[in-house]
Amino acid sequence: MKLWDKGISIDKKIEQFTVGNDREIDIHIAKYDIIASKAHAKMLQKIGILTTNELVDLLTGLKNLEKQVTDGTFVIDSQFEDVHSKIEYELTKSLGEVGKKIHTARSRNDQVLVALHLYYKENLGLVKEKTKTFFDTLLTLAETHQDKVLPGYTHLQVAMPSSFGLWFSAYAELMVDDVYLLNAAIKTVDQNPLGSAAGYGSSFPIDRELTTKEMGFSTLKYNVVAAQMARGKNERTIAAVLGGLCNTMSRFAMDICLYMSQNFGFISFPDELTTGSSIMPHKKNPDVFELIRGKCNKIQALQTEMILITNNLPSGYHRDFQLLKENMIAAFEEVKDILDIFNYAIQQIMVKDIDVNSDLYKYLFTVDNINTLVVNGMSFREAYQKIGGEVQDGTYIPDTSKKHSHIGSIHNLCLNKIKNKFI
Repeated sequence: MKLWDKGISIDKKIEQFTVGNDREIDIHIAKYDIIASKAHAKMLQKIGILTTNELVDLLTGLKNLEKQVTDGTFVIDSQFEDVHSKIEYELTKSLGEVGKKIHTARSRNDQVLVALHLYYKENLGLVKEKTKTFFDTLLTLAETHQDKVLPGYTHLQVAMPSSFGLWFSAYAELMVDDVYLLNAAIKTVDQNPLGSAAGYGSSFPIDRELTTKEMGFSTLKYNVVAAQMARGKNERTIAAVLGGLCNTMSRFAMDICLYMSQNFGFISFPDELTTGSSIMPHKKNPDVFELIRGKCNKIQALQTEMILITNNLPSGYHRDFQLLKENMIAAFEEVKDILDIFNYAIQQIMVKDIDVNSDLYKYLFTVDNINTLVVNGMSFREAYQKIGGEVQDGTYIPDTSKKHSHIGSIHNLCLNKIKNKFI
């Protein structure tokens, strides 16, 4: 069944190419098409297209389909082009002629658009919730290990003293920035596009404010052309946001892989969280974090894909938009899985004691020692030259007693301040 069927047969090769794998992808948005259809039916009854009895019948039919989606028994068979044609077919099969009325005053284009808006809105919210869980875990780890020294590096060279508390809370606060962008993306998709039809509205006296309220949108996408043009723009925005979050997680995963290696040896994980080698029995490979890194990097490429699919399209609907759904939905599912597994694994981290008196970290405190000389009256340039000279001639002896007291430093992490920034 095709919603656009005019009784003319279409070439099977063309049909297969144009339908693609929409049936498989659309399972993810079936729930949201039903939500939108219930709101649309209520609106049609209000403006006199449906009778009260017809509305009751349609809502009952849609409720039954919603239960099938929840139970996992809803299937889009090969005879259907997409979820929208499947739902209309099932309503017509169970209710007769009234089922055919559900498509009145809307197009498949805005059916897809509103279902995606609802899907994106809910899943951005879920990503935010999972990010908050991960964020809380990192702050807990920061508090637990705030006094444990960790060498800080620049250019992968020993630089200045850091701490595990500073490391964990650094990534937590970076996630606050990611959430600011998540909030912006949520606001972007929290606009009802239903009623834009094929992109130019309808001559029916539809009530778009009613459907906005019914579906829980904060506002309307008022201009019907702007509503259709949001397709592609939404995906570019969301891809950038998910990519930003994944950039944070990818960098964190890279740190973990580095710090687990024997050359660093700062952290470890239980054997059951690592994998071995087929020929090297000593190996404890951080495969989970390597895969997190790789998956996150892959998602960061999604924004480029969304831009290239849509950047030269004129206003109005184009079939190119069909290509946006698959990888966007896959990215959401992947990001949610990554957040879950990262949060699960990081809670089992084993932080090791690091001997800062080792020759490996001999120069970790040069800056602190320069600062001590400055506090005692020497100019910074003279102090720099004095400590530098000692390093060069091998007479430098580190003083590890200096404390960092300013806001956001090793000994003043401001964890509560960071926690309060998450909104």
